[in-house]
Amino acid sequence: MPNYNKVILMGNLTRDPEVKYTSGGTAIAKIGMAINRTWTNKEGQKQEETTFVDVDAFGRQAEVIGQYLKKGRPVMVEGRLKLDQWDDKQTGQKRSKLGVTLEGFQFLDSGGAAGGGDGGNYQAQGNAPAASGNSSAPAASLPEDDDVPF
Repeated sequence: MPNYNKVILMGNLTRDPEVKYTSGGTAIAKIGMAINRTWTNKEGQKQEETTFVDVDAFGRQAEVIGQYLKKGRPVMVEGRLKLDQWDDKQTGQKRSKLGVTLEGFQFLDSGGAAGGGDGGNYQAQGNAPAASGNSSAPAASLPEDDDVPF
């Protein structure tokens, strides 16, 4: 039986990214996202719900997220679901939490200092930024010393 695990979310950051480094030098960024859903019920009343999701990013993507994203900023993330499980130290009960491991992301606003009004698309494949838009041409790689990810 085939398996497929892909998630695409668009929302706002609930806090500034938390970036840490492993002993091997790999960056890990943890971000929280709020994704809002609005609809009208049968009585014609507007309803809203917010889903909070924790996202983990690794490597160069984690560094870029830490540098350019801040609380409240809109972002689109693409990734896969993951289930974290642990034993609660206080109660001894098994706990679990569903989260997302980031594979790519896109800025959804210019973000002031980040520049560029069209956002920017950042994918895991080779960690090279991809151009926004409908072009079918492959994205050009930026030089290593370029500090702007798009």
